[in-house]
Amino acid sequence: SVSRAIKPFAEPGRPPDWFSQKHCASQYSELLETTETPKRKRGEKGEVVETVEDVIVRKLTAERVEELKKMIKETQEKYRQLKKDAELIQAGHMDNRLEELCNEIMMWVISLL
Repeated sequence: SVSRAIKPFAEPGRPPDWFSQKHCASQYSELLETTETPKRKRGEKGEVVETVEDVIVRKLTAERVEELKKMIKETQEKYRQLKKDAELIQAGHMDNRLEELCNEIMMWVISLL
């Protein structure tokens, strides 16, 4: 059921069987095997002890945050470049490259979709 629930959030280029139950189970098993088991601490009753699942969630969350930060930075850089190009176009300094720039912008917009 998890594999069906997350399928709409698939990244482009994933193989068709990426969200199969078998593949999801093997990915999860691999995560469990490669994640260091937290050391159990002796403490009072009712103390919350971090589980392997908690470690995995924290690790994957941190990785995703870094990916998103990188994507934001790249998008901001592209925006600055497009803004600079727009200013040059409006000033008439790039009339000989208008068609090429238009194609670049269209390809960038399509990639965002």
